[in-house]
Amino acid sequence: MPTHLERFLAVMDYQPVDRVPNWELGVWPQTVDSWEEEDPETCKLHYQWFPGEASLGMDPKEFIPFQPNMIPPFDVETLAEDERTITFRDSLGRVRKALKEGTTRGGRMSMDTYIDFPVTDMASWREIKRRYAMLPRRYEANWDVTRLAGWHARQHPLIFGPNCTTLGFYWHARDLMGTEPLSYALFDQPELVHDIMEFHADFLIEAARPILEKTTLEYVCFNEDLSMKTGPLISPKAYRTFIFPRLKRVIEFYKSHGCRYIAIDTDGNPEAVVPLFMEAGVDILWPLERASDQDPVRLRKKFGKSLRLWGGVDKRILAEGPEAIDAHLRTMLPLIEEGGFIPTVDHTVPPDVSWANFKHYMQSKEKLLRGAL
Repeated sequence: MPTHLERFLAVMDYQPVDRVPNWELGVWPQTVDSWEEEDPETCKLHYQWFPGEASLGMDPKEFIPFQPNMIPPFDVETLAEDERTITFRDSLGRVRKALKEGTTRGGRMSMDTYIDFPVTDMASWREIKRRYAMLPRRYEANWDVTRLAGWHARQHPLIFGPNCTTLGFYWHARDLMGTEPLSYALFDQPELVHDIMEFHADFLIEAARPILEKTTLEYVCFNEDLSMKTGPLISPKAYRTFIFPRLKRVIEFYKSHGCRYIAIDTDGNPEAVVPLFMEAGVDILWPLERASDQDPVRLRKKFGKSLRLWGGVDKRILAEGPEAIDAHLRTMLPLIEEGGFIPTVDHTVPPDVSWANFKHYMQSKEKLLRGAL
């Protein structure tokens, strides 16, 4: 029987294998509450599913810890509050207004309204740069003594950085400036945007350098939510100008230092810039949001086998019951047979999906992964 690592590599290389890896992302905090009411046995679950959930048959992955955020962070402070909302400054220096209703376990049912951002011009960016110094505390203490031997002997995929650690270029700039100000800055302050992108490329390289000097990796994933439902928030022309050369430089460094694959995690519909991802050296696209028409079967026909696909299970269909779930999963059988595809829910699982329906999904998916649904 292949190891978890051998199974992953076989699927990624389009080689025969007993089954496809069983991965998932996680669930909303509100879903945790709903499931625990439905079945107290779910209290046993970890719910952090990137490393795997053995009780649900998920396969293990290991993520090397890294702290990517500002050091020191901004002080989190409440600026205003009423019965319905709270306005606050977060650790990245952004001012946000949030609805209180539905908040549980630190998660809200709706997106916050973003009011202000820490970077508006070159002067404010120079101040923020200081918070991204490459300090030893960004890494797990004594990792080269306590972790390295296990990484070398691993039988499962090893990844640098947990989810939302290695931020993509657009995501990072948007965090600093906001979507609308960044959009204007592409035209009004191009020197500022170029400097942010170049600095971030250096940061990503230096972040991984100590790790890559001592071990190989299966993949690094850039979190890069740069799209809305119908297309990217940045044009292909602007992407090529501001991001592409930096992404290509980072990927060339990673791959030349023992990282096998590069993934981009992006919601919405990024299709207009996917060719640029691929030209820069990206191997994997996920989670293929179905509400944005990201059908993995169609995407394979469009982009070919050099782009591996993960995700593609419509979270909305999981709420419709067993028959709909099974019919949906069967549409993915051709990709299971072809390879280069790992099905997961196309984001975290929302609270309208019952525990009973999710259990059925996992049972049916186990058959799909073997090509036997």
